[in-house]
Amino acid sequence: MPELPDVVRAKAVAVGAVAWLDGLDDLVAGLEEAWSITVGPTCVGATEAYVALALLDDATPCVLKVALPRSFDAARHEITVLRLADGHGCARLLRADEPTGAMLLERLGRPLSELDLPIEERLEILSDAAARIWRPVRDSGLPSGADKARWLEAFVETTWEALGRPCSRHVVDHAVECARRRASAHHDRGAVLVHGDVHQGTHSSPRTASSSSTLTVSLQRLSTTWAC
Repeated sequence: MPELPDVVRAKAVAVGAVAWLDGLDDLVAGLEEAWSITVGPTCVGATEAYVALALLDDATPCVLKVALPRSFDAARHEITVLRLADGHGCARLLRADEPTGAMLLERLGRPLSELDLPIEERLEILSDAAARIWRPVRDSGLPSGADKARWLEAFVETTWEALGRPCSRHVVDHAVECARRRASAHHDRGAVLVHGDVHQGTHSSPRTASSSSTLTVSLQRLSTTWAC
């Protein structure tokens, strides 16, 4: 079986994806043959997928990602996002297989978290990279900002109860009200694609040394992306 970070293995068991774990070796071998790639070492920072360095048959560096199977179509949404962005503000999607949640991505540079940059410069880089992915996404099938807000409202309520009410009801009520305001503010007509997990661990250095100093979103750990 391909080497997996403990957090990915534990999450797979927690969501009932033991069959995915058992079949991962054969799946990766099949992708190597179908896509003419050579899969190398696992990326240890992954939390929601099997992610490994790979090479195309012409020795071009790339990254193989196989998402954990989820009930809310996370892999399908991620593939949609990558196709819509087309390499602007994120890694380019080279190949994809929606039924298995497999993606072949261009390989970017080191994550922003590993670069010795002042915090002000990091924030500017993150803001610029996030803005590059903005684009109209009507009729894309992606969840909207209103969908996200309603999900957050339910999540806050159920998690608060499940954890034994660790904070005051006032705090929960405020969070729920914020989510409801976000849902009410959403309008499909002006919706754009946004990255839902912008931080220095998900952003990597440019494709080439001659590229702009602005970094690019790394899809090795792309979280949920929304049409807001």
